[in-house]
Amino acid sequence: MDLLNYDVLAKSGYEGYVCKEAPVRVLQFGEGNFMRAFVDYFFDISNEKAGFNGKVALVQPIAQGLTELINKQEGLYTLYLRGSENGEKVDAKRVISAVDCCLNPYDKADYDKMMAIAASDDLDIIASNTTEAGIAYDPSCKFEDVPANSFPGKLTQVLYTRYKAGKKGVVVLSCELIDNNGKELLKCVNQYIDQWQLEESFKTWVNEENIFCSTLVDRIVPGRIRDPKEVEELEKINGYHDELIDVGEIFGVWIIEGPEGLEDRLPFKKAGVNVHVVPDVMPYKHRKVRILNGAHTGFVLGAYLAGFDIVRDCMHNDNVAGFMNKMLNEEVIPTLVDHLDENDLNAFAAAVKDRFNNPFVNHELMSISLNSTSKWKARNMPSFLQYIDKNGKLPVCLTMSLAAYIAFYSNDIQELTDAGLVCKRPAGNTYTVSDDRWALEFFYEHKGESEEELVKAVLGNEKMWDQDLNKIDGLTDAVVADLKMIHTEGAEKAYASCL
Repeated sequence: MDLLNYDVLAKSGYEGYVCKEAPVRVLQFGEGNFMRAFVDYFFDISNEKAGFNGKVALVQPIAQGLTELINKQEGLYTLYLRGSENGEKVDAKRVISAVDCCLNPYDKADYDKMMAIAASDDLDIIASNTTEAGIAYDPSCKFEDVPANSFPGKLTQVLYTRYKAGKKGVVVLSCELIDNNGKELLKCVNQYIDQWQLEESFKTWVNEENIFCSTLVDRIVPGRIRDPKEVEELEKINGYHDELIDVGEIFGVWIIEGPEGLEDRLPFKKAGVNVHVVPDVMPYKHRKVRILNGAHTGFVLGAYLAGFDIVRDCMHNDNVAGFMNKMLNEEVIPTLVDHLDENDLNAFAAAVKDRFNNPFVNHELMSISLNSTSKWKARNMPSFLQYIDKNGKLPVCLTMSLAAYIAFYSNDIQELTDAGLVCKRPAGNTYTVSDDRWALEFFYEHKGESEEELVKAVLGNEKMWDQDLNKIDGLTDAVVADLKMIHTEGAEKAYASCL
């Protein structure tokens, strides 16, 4: 079967939207599955729906990457967005044609092509996702390196070329998974300007003529289809061979922090996609962390003890799903309404329930359980404490969730190994808790204690919580009672008692 390219696509009978020719308006650092299923998807829709008329030139951030493969397919690849939407199964296929080419800047010819794009009148946007470690200042980078090894160093070189060509500033959309990603990227660029002793006028141009946006990205991207039989069946249907098939969940939202007027400069609002420019991205980060991530951490530990193994099955159980829904709707969302619209929060929570019910993803509870001590502190404790401050009482579900965390980490402890803390599930099989070593050693040291002794020790561990939670009125007794219920009646009935 022929490898996908424009001629092969035309012969295959594909009837979807295709943009073969357009100027390169976006330079994108990062060519992996996530960016192709997220950023390039939104630009592809913008070409179709908003007349963006722009191509994306991808740049692989490190010396090894997908450049050769992407160029063989002329930038084309098949994207499947799969999941559950409003309770209905969705499996949507689209051939993405927004990508112009991929460049390996460690090759001198491609480096020169990258700089030609940098100096182009057409360039308006630079996007990036170079992993969390990508936004880092490496003082070993030199201005004359071809290219600078760090991503911020490469970006400084690109911006300097653009400045020297006398071109306008660009919009920089940073998608790396760190707080204030855009601000941190600009900070690194300024460090290179100072280290390399570049003109003060260039520094002024970078900081005043370019817009560095912190952004929040949200789409689960499994990437490749792992079943070769499924790939073979899809390629028979498609009529071509595709080495770059990509898969993401149907849900996707991109929150971009930027000034007034930026939304009109970007094509996404006109395209009608789920991309929004806001003055401050942090409330939306709190929304994601507390609702999406907090829901996971809030119910999975007890659900695993109750006999469940994957998230989707939990959503088909009235007690576990009901527990999660009550936790989100009555305890978490009310703590966020001061900063975000309640209808928006409810819609996001409804989408979370669809995402957890994704029929294409077997999301294992044990994979979510990794490092639950720090996760509970970061994802659930802010809602827990704010609920108490707001209502003067304990949140029933979040309190039970804290008891379930203790139960998961202490259930019939067998041994402490290099791999983690080995516990026994009520069903009889063992499982290994993975977390920071000090947290595992703490629970191992307290094995065999009564519920009262264990709860008091956990709540009083200030290394875990940065405070003594025993001081919260009524919490110790409530967690003890919940833990005893989990032990005597099982986690599912304990969750049901909250309803």
